Amino acid sequence: MLANIVLGFLWGGITAYVLLAGADFGAGIWDLLAGSATAGAERRHRIAESIGPVWEANHVWLIFAIVVTWTAFPAVFASIASTLYIPLTAVAFGVILRGATFAFRGVVTELSLQRLFGIVFATSSLMTPFFLGTVAGAIASGRVPLGIARGDVITSWLNPSSMLAGVLAVEVSAYLAAVYLTRDCERHHEQDLALYFQRRALVMGVITGLTAIAGIGVLHADAPLLFNGLTHTASRSSWRASCSASCRSPCCCDGTLLQFVLRERSPWWRCSGHGEWRSIPMSWPEL
Repeated sequence: MLANIVLGFLWGGITAYVLLAGADFGAGIWDLLAGSATAGAERRHRIAESIGPVWEANHVWLIFAIVVTWTAFPAVFASIASTLYIPLTAVAFGVILRGATFAFRGVVTELSLQRLFGIVFATSSLMTPFFLGTVAGAIASGRVPLGIARGDVITSWLNPSSMLAGVLAVEVSAYLAAVYLTRDCERHHEQDLALYFQRRALVMGVITGLTAIAGIGVLHADAPLLFNGLTHTASRSSWRASCSASCRSPCCCDGTLLQFVLRERSPWWRCSGHGEWRSIPMSWPEL
């Protein structure tokens, strides 16, 4: 029960970060695609005005999610950090460079420096959600075993499922930003800019939908357990086979993070000493 409550807080923090910081990152992507220094000046000004008051505060949700994971599920935190340190380091550099160059661009007057800082800001706005998506894809596809550095530091995040998640993270960020910027332009009575971002929101929504549809085939081929779980076709036998394949010791603690979290969030499933799943009847439905 306590684990469910903690997971609820963690889910809320991650959701807030995706919605708020995702739009923040997406605004940087539209900054990259705004056009030349002259043609895109008005668009970039609106982007800077919109994200200026909130871009730094949005990362509080990421810190919140990290602290909750660290304190409530230290084994999970250690497994993620030790296996996925390459994309996580890229995320850290992206967040730092993005914030620094956004602040510097607002105070410099030389056009060459504004362009340089603008390029770094926009590029890091694209890079950061991509690598965050690869981390999510690695965890969801079961490539992060529980334990210190038990997963492959390269293939754990450099695989079709993680690449799909990274691309979707970038596209969703761009879509959210376009929607929010449309509303912000309307609020400031900038109808031309509102129409500009509205069209891009519609286009990005279609692109994101097509990517998600194509991703069904990717997950089916690359992460069948995740595919079965998302389509509600996973049976007890598939879970049992997955646990048997992933458990490398008499204890379930060497299984994947997905199995660990499932075990923590509900006492319905427990792993036996021989690496097999046993169902324990409870009063709520089976997951």
